[in-house]
Amino acid sequence: MATTYLTRTSWGTATNRQKFTQSFWVKRGVIGVQQALLGVESGGNNEARVLFRTDDTFEFYDYQSGYKFRKITNRKFRDCSAWYNIVLAVDTTHPTGSARVNIYINGVQETSFSTSTDPAQNLNTFYNSSGNHIVQIGRQSTGNSYFTGSMSHVNFCDGTTLAPTVFGSTDATTGEWKGNTSPSVTYGTNGYFILKDGNSVTDQSGRGNNFTVGGGTLTNLKDNPDNVFCTMNALSKSLTNVVLSKCNTVVRNDSSANGNVLGTIALGNGKYYWENYKHGGGGPGLGLTLASVDGSNHSAIHGSRVNYYSDGYIYQNGFGLSDINTGVSYGDTDIIGVSVDTENGTIKFYKNGALVANSTQTNSVFTYSQNELIPFWFVINGGEWRTNLGNGYFGTTAVSSAGTNASGNGIFEYNVPSGFTALSTKGLNL
Repeated sequence: MATTYLTRTSWGTATNRQKFTQSFWVKRGVIGVQQALLGVESGGNNEARVLFRTDDTFEFYDYQSGYKFRKITNRKFRDCSAWYNIVLAVDTTHPTGSARVNIYINGVQETSFSTSTDPAQNLNTFYNSSGNHIVQIGRQSTGNSYFTGSMSHVNFCDGTTLAPTVFGSTDATTGEWKGNTSPSVTYGTNGYFILKDGNSVTDQSGRGNNFTVGGGTLTNLKDNPDNVFCTMNALSKSLTNVVLSKCNTVVRNDSSANGNVLGTIALGNGKYYWENYKHGGGGPGLGLTLASVDGSNHSAIHGSRVNYYSDGYIYQNGFGLSDINTGVSYGDTDIIGVSVDTENGTIKFYKNGALVANSTQTNSVFTYSQNELIPFWFVINGGEWRTNLGNGYFGTTAVSSAGTNASGNGIFEYNVPSGFTALSTKGLNL
């Protein structure tokens, strides 16, 4: 999502306005700006909101001519590389005020708040009201606050208050919170389950509470809570002029200053492949650098990088290696592929599916045992990269005809070299 949002109006009589549970899986795209996950509005003096604030704290409130309840966390949520499972469990009939509104992030209850207004006992919430109010997912119309990022498995249960363990559980091996893709719940009159294993806005709960796309383009990404794909890292980039978009798969720099961004996932001990669409002019480059460098420090990145530049040179003197003139330059609309084998220390570049002459090199400095590498992109003077790290899109443009990929992990424009996979959490374990 970016300026994309979902909407639905005209709801039935709520099963119970005093009890409900909302669950989302979300992956943030940017930080430092207000972003609404969900807004409920009537056009009057009533509204309810779920949002990330400009300071990256989380807020949940119900407003009916004044705040009926309001929770703002002290904790800040700035990780753009991972998925958050957010569960909101409300029961205003509870005898204890502080137990009536509960927020869980990845199965853990939030208990530290800068603002904590509890609802009156037996409050009828506006969040779960009836009639011709509007529910918008990914947007609140006031101030046009959109959610920039990815969203999956959105559940709403009208009339029941549920534990977070209904929607997820802790993986016994990794200790990470993982999703329950088919929770066994009672949805109630106004309940719904959308964005289940894809971008369908058709309600999967059986209640028929379908949503529509109110604006923008809803893209079906491979990136999901059970297989997190590498993207560009909003926390590891230089310059305020380096702008990320499209769920952090597009980077652009319209200034004449050097700009770059690192990926969110470093390469493990394996074989990885990704593609990049060149757009916007400028003089861009791409390749790998050390995962240990500060992504905001251009000099540090370029001090240890393998950078296939648009003039056809591969610059890598930071690794103590000679620069290479491949004789193969590239420009707008070209797709540059990268394959890296960290088991054997081999790097290759491809232009529109063809191996670039003189670009193949094998050296122990590229092995996982010696260095941990991470993708990086260089942009300047209006240069733009649209990367496909396996989602099957360059920005919002799908690959024209997917190539073969024996690993089954990721969708790419061209054939993936044998034995290689997308750079994702699943790919790290293949």
